[in-house]
Amino acid sequence: MQQDIIMNINSMMDVMLSDMQRADTIYRPTHFWLSGVHKLVADIHREGINNFRSQKNILLYFVPSYALPEHVHAHPIAGNQELHLNDNKRIATKEQLLLDHFLSGEMQAFSDYRVFVATLSDSHPFNDRASESTVGSPIEQFVFDGKRYSRSFLNYLLGLNFLKKHCDVSEIQTVLEIGGGFGSLGEILLGDERNHCFYIDIDIPPTSYIATYYLQEVFGAKSIGTYERLREEEQLNIAALQRRYRGMVLCPWQLPKLIGTVDLFVNFISFQEMEPKIVNNYLQQVDRLQAKYLLLRNLREGKQKAKGKNNSIGVLVPIKGEDYDNFLPNYRLVATNTVPFGYKTVDNFHSELRIYQRRT
Repeated sequence: MQQDIIMNINSMMDVMLSDMQRADTIYRPTHFWLSGVHKLVADIHREGINNFRSQKNILLYFVPSYALPEHVHAHPIAGNQELHLNDNKRIATKEQLLLDHFLSGEMQAFSDYRVFVATLSDSHPFNDRASESTVGSPIEQFVFDGKRYSRSFLNYLLGLNFLKKHCDVSEIQTVLEIGGGFGSLGEILLGDERNHCFYIDIDIPPTSYIATYYLQEVFGAKSIGTYERLREEEQLNIAALQRRYRGMVLCPWQLPKLIGTVDLFVNFISFQEMEPKIVNNYLQQVDRLQAKYLLLRNLREGKQKAKGKNNSIGVLVPIKGEDYDNFLPNYRLVATNTVPFGYKTVDNFHSELRIYQRRT
């Protein structure tokens, strides 16, 4: 069964990449991602997909970690390695545990977990039972109170808590996400039978390919609609597809084919890696689908700028928090937050959550 899924998805990735070359440029990878796509595809061809959550380039590009990405593989004090102070005295066991707790990222993960637990509400969409799978062989995953969490997983759990704090989202059933990474939000929403949610993830390959693999492994191949099954469709009727699947993963050039409405739109972090005209186009499509609520996470000050068009690091024009207000005339800003639901960096950048509600 698993081998059949892998074989189907391997062929699907090639189809996705080929179709992407013929798609409108507005739906292709932006400057930030141009070099990343080639690196990720090369890693998958070389190492396969079973262990994608422990591959170096994937960790650098779209599987966030609490430990610094370049240190995740190093495990600097694994195996109870003895550490010493400047005077060559051995660090006490408690101090060594504390240092391990810090360097491994567990200290920050537990801080996020505490916020998650403290802000839980017994309401739809339910997320109190969420526990992440081990599909993809995650190299960083923490267990708190018997449940598994990664940074991506906790990011979404905190975002949902923030949304429920400010809006009545008890009727949300259809969720659209652009740039869903490997499928964490889909896993949270579909993983609790009380939610009755239909999840649509739209992303560029190879991340859309990876998300398809992940969600099919977690929920079964028949539960997730794939690009390969739907690429020839001229229209993608959301209501009809909801009767066939629990969720689906599409590529960006299929977004204009979606017909119907969605209740919630989500983008976490990836819009900040795109140019303004790309983000504006995506949000016009979201507006066309009459999303009731938007939950966004973006660097308030914008992503770092590339030094030039030939420099692969950074964006050409950063997306800042207030840009969304201009892109969304049919929506009102409900709330923003960095602490405790988002993240403030040591150099004073704000990874900010923003909620918008459609005007009546």
